[in-house]
Amino acid sequence: MGEVMTAQGRALPADDTADLREIGFRSLDFSELALRVEDELGDELNFDAPGLRRIATVGDVLDFIEHLQSA
Repeated sequence: MGEVMTAQGRALPADDTADLREIGFRSLDFSELALRVEDELGDELNFDAPGLRRIATVGDVLDFIEHLQSA
């Protein structure tokens, strides 16, 4: 997540409770993050849209990606 934000000239907040809207992390950024994780894993991530709607903080994104990696 930090790499995606850094590539756009922004910094990842130190606090995992930071709100995604407040730091400017958009759905397109999440898509880029998911693609990077897929490239790293060499496998496609499977997730559903309703699960994405519950993501509101940096910690939520990190937990969601971690959950997908372990599935």
